[in-house]
Amino acid sequence: MHDLVRDMRMVAFDLDGTLIDSVPDLAAALDAALEDQGMPPAGEVRVRDWVGNGSRRLVERALGDVLKRPVDEDELEACHARFLAHYHASPVALTRLYPGVREAIDGLIDSGLSLALITNKPKAFIAPILEHFDLADCFGLCLGGDSLDEKKPDPAPLLHAAAHFGVSPEVCLMVGDSRHDIEAGKRAGFRTLAVPYGYNHGESVTASRPDAVVESLSELV
Repeated sequence: MHDLVRDMRMVAFDLDGTLIDSVPDLAAALDAALEDQGMPPAGEVRVRDWVGNGSRRLVERALGDVLKRPVDEDELEACHARFLAHYHASPVALTRLYPGVREAIDGLIDSGLSLALITNKPKAFIAPILEHFDLADCFGLCLGGDSLDEKKPDPAPLLHAAAHFGVSPEVCLMVGDSRHDIEAGKRAGFRTLAVPYGYNHGESVTASRPDAVVESLSELV
């Protein structure tokens, strides 16, 4: 077991960019929503730099890129609604599980650790994705970006998870791919571990100074 995990009692995972590569499906839904509004597609490459702050912020970034001006609230609401409709219709057609994820989760569960999923993705999409990858029973708590009043990088979801399992932040680990995950972890008093292969707005996640970095989550066990 990884040294950072050895003394932990709860491990919280981010979803997009950490456990799954969801950008192909997110980009497809976003491009379809933009097309509904008579706008050109954003494309997968740019979407990889825009994800991480929830679906509404993703759509806002895309609209701002197309319109080259501040986005009107009505425009954002309309396009976001279309994005949600398209993504709901096909959330896992192109999404894949990163190598090492299943081994890590199975190993942590076998070691008796409690697992939480803390994502900024709307909660409605969590269950279908986990069920698709046969991970639905692995997490004792799943929080989406709309589960609480605050989302990452605010520490509130992490502190909520620690309280849910009845453990102190000092024995909790936040695992993610972006600066938002690491910031949330540090602010919550968690230890932090990053993977370098996800989405971090074109920046290296090591700049956020996580306590450790692993190339594959399989290294946790």
